[in-house]
Amino acid sequence: MKAKAAKADFAYLRIADTIEEQILNGTLEPGQKLPSIRTICREYGISQNTALSAYHTLEIKLLIESRPQSGYFVRFSKRRLPSLPAVTNPAAIAHDADNDRIVQAVYESLGEEGHLPLALGFPANGLLPVAKLNKSLAQAARSLNGSAVSYEKTEGNERLRQQIARWSFAMEANLSSSDIITTNGCLNAISYCLMAITKKGDTVAMESPVSFGMLQLAEVLGLKVLELPTDPQTGVDINALEDALRKGQINCCLFISNFSNPLGSCMPDEHKKQAVQLLTNYSIPLIENDINGDVYFGSKRAKSCKTYDEAGLVLWCGSVSKTLAPGYRVGWVAPGKFKAELNRMKRYHTISNASLTQAVIADFLETGRYEKHLRKLRQTLQANLHQYSTTIAEYFPEGTSASRPQGGFVLWVVLPEEIDTMLLYEKCLQAKIGFAPGRIFTLQNQYNNCLRLNYGLIWNDKLKNDLQYLGELISNVNLI
Repeated sequence: MKAKAAKADFAYLRIADTIEEQILNGTLEPGQKLPSIRTICREYGISQNTALSAYHTLEIKLLIESRPQSGYFVRFSKRRLPSLPAVTNPAAIAHDADNDRIVQAVYESLGEEGHLPLALGFPANGLLPVAKLNKSLAQAARSLNGSAVSYEKTEGNERLRQQIARWSFAMEANLSSSDIITTNGCLNAISYCLMAITKKGDTVAMESPVSFGMLQLAEVLGLKVLELPTDPQTGVDINALEDALRKGQINCCLFISNFSNPLGSCMPDEHKKQAVQLLTNYSIPLIENDINGDVYFGSKRAKSCKTYDEAGLVLWCGSVSKTLAPGYRVGWVAPGKFKAELNRMKRYHTISNASLTQAVIADFLETGRYEKHLRKLRQTLQANLHQYSTTIAEYFPEGTSASRPQGGFVLWVVLPEEIDTMLLYEKCLQAKIGFAPGRIFTLQNQYNNCLRLNYGLIWNDKLKNDLQYLGELISNVNLI
């Protein structure tokens, strides 16, 4: 009976993926009528419930719509989307920038009552399985030895590490529990990595623009940052990376390979393979921030750079902070040949992680509840992204462009050059609308006309109206 149900599940997803691909590549055009439920059943040899599930999946993603007594029609249109931003072209040398002041201003507005939190980079609580997490937390407290008050091993909870290793099979990485060390979130993992493999004055290569958290961490550790040109769809420019390696400009790399923050770019698997081969040739380590890798909108998870790592030079970092439980602070790293150094850093700074939260995440991974949650979350986020993109196309000023992420939580918006998003930010705070100004995603004087939006919120009339208001404010207020 279970096998039959699993087969039906696979069938409806396969059909939905096929139709989705035809819509996205233009084979099926906006307004075109889709085959009837009866036709789908006959052509694919499936039940009516399975066919309805396939169409319902596409409806949730806002790709099709049902018209009473008429059937199903294609809804999605690329013509209604903003144009794509250009490839970034950062200068070779960073300028002094007071990013800390700007980042602090952004954080100070978070959590204030009535504020629209577009500046965040993770989903709203309403999109997370809070009740199930609370239930698992109570169960873990009862079942763990000593009620979870004892120290864990430095490497982390064994059951959790086993489940992370099993989970990595989706990206075709050959990992075991002994390859993994748990951490207090992904940024903590990256911090350990940088402390283990760099020294003050070293240069770290990153995408540009890039997460302000990683920029601030590099600055605190006394590291220089080389910002590399980045394509909004395919990620870091491989030729620019090769040129920097040939000139001996970098000591390590720190990339968000899948659905980067803030561009949402995803390095094609072939680019990942090329990058790892290049870095291996020059014996340069790569810290891979793969925190968004599970939030993909396609049919399967993208591979990671770690997939192609044969020399142990890729330090693969992940977490559930963006997908399941931000406050649990459960992350991990597979540090390759640098495991001893990473263990040492963790002993110095943390000793071990909280037992309860690790046990809960292990349980979610082991029982399949995490994957079930992710399927729903992916559908919601993809639908949200489409709503954001069409709203931006309609209400933001002419000349606005926006990224088209295939996963993750954030959208990069490029406004006309005369718009200063720091001045815009101050005005929007008065209207209780927060976003992340583009200036904080670089150490250079650039991206002043850009901003990052979080589409991991619950879409409703208020959110739509606030986005429209933001666009109208940009269009009507002189910010030159």
